[in-house]
Amino acid sequence: MVCTGHHTNAHLPLESFPGIEKFKGQYFHSRDYENPEAFAGKRVIIIGIGNSGGDLAVEISHTAKQVFLSTRRGAWILNRVADRGYPFDVAHLSRLQHRLSKICGQAFTNAYLEKCLNQRFDHEMFGLKPKHRALSQHPTVNDDLPNRIISGLVKGNVKEFSETAAVFEDGSREDDIDAVIFATGYSFAFPFLEDSIKVVKNKISLYKKVFPPNLEKPTLAIMGLIQPLGAMMPIAELQGRWATQVFKGLKKLPSQNEMMADISKTQEEMAKRYVESQRQTIQGDYIDSMEEMADLVGVRPSLRSLAFSDPKLASQLLWGPCTAAQFRLQGPGKWDGARKTILSTDDRIRKPMKTRVTEKSDSAASAVTVGRLMLAVILFAVIMAYF
Repeated sequence: MVCTGHHTNAHLPLESFPGIEKFKGQYFHSRDYENPEAFAGKRVIIIGIGNSGGDLAVEISHTAKQVFLSTRRGAWILNRVADRGYPFDVAHLSRLQHRLSKICGQAFTNAYLEKCLNQRFDHEMFGLKPKHRALSQHPTVNDDLPNRIISGLVKGNVKEFSETAAVFEDGSREDDIDAVIFATGYSFAFPFLEDSIKVVKNKISLYKKVFPPNLEKPTLAIMGLIQPLGAMMPIAELQGRWATQVFKGLKKLPSQNEMMADISKTQEEMAKRYVESQRQTIQGDYIDSMEEMADLVGVRPSLRSLAFSDPKLASQLLWGPCTAAQFRLQGPGKWDGARKTILSTDDRIRKPMKTRVTEKSDSAASAVTVGRLMLAVILFAVIMAYF
């Protein structure tokens, strides 16, 4: 198993920024950033509005004289902290929501999500609105960025540098720049596997994003080479479980032609959905990826049967976050503590926050009871219809 990840090599496209070689200030990739104190009183340009660029802009803005966030395309900004203070993936990455988005279609889901994001702050007014749709690029997740933009500036792409200044594509110019940080992402490569795996423009051909299709025997697997909106670790765990079964001969891969056809189909679907960019070559929907792997391992839970045998658990699987323990309920690697762990997910999320005990009102408790009854009715209807 190769587990080197996809943040392997810093991508520093200096050839795209004429004049940078004569710039007298400091410039470096975001990987080499250490602390914001080094930029106290300085004028700083950060190039790139991915997660690294957004985090750096926020942190450095507290000490620098001025921070300019330069973006070529713009970005949709998601919250880490979502509804009622829950993490975004806990609040929005349930099986039910994912199924509804499939039913409604990509256009409707994009429109709804963009409306929600613009209610937090108007992306056009803040100079961040991109031409692409919300789900056509890996999102930038940042709670503080709009608050800092109010006291900073969002700029377009840099056209060229001089010894002390940056000229932007819109014709504007900023003088007396002290530092430039390139938050321009990463590339991945496997130089120790040149005969087995080829990476071209950050694109790689792997069956189910795991197995090279051209090997005589399936004795090599790549772990974690996926970028979902959600946690990557549970997906990598399922990849590891599947790879182990293949190595042991418990599962067999399809023919090379079948694997290549599946790879081509996946790449075509990605090309239709995502912006053409080095950043969008290994995308994958979180729940789809989890359940696809779970099918291959033989551990995907059946919501239809659980709706009758264990409706409380079925409700959590449908409405709650899709966690790794849900794939320990049955099949290889079954764990007796999985059910309890799933049902106590909310308790573990809330526990670190409950440092002060508060009482719930009677009206709130009765509302919760009524709500649960209504949800139980909806639960069975949804499971019977779509699962």
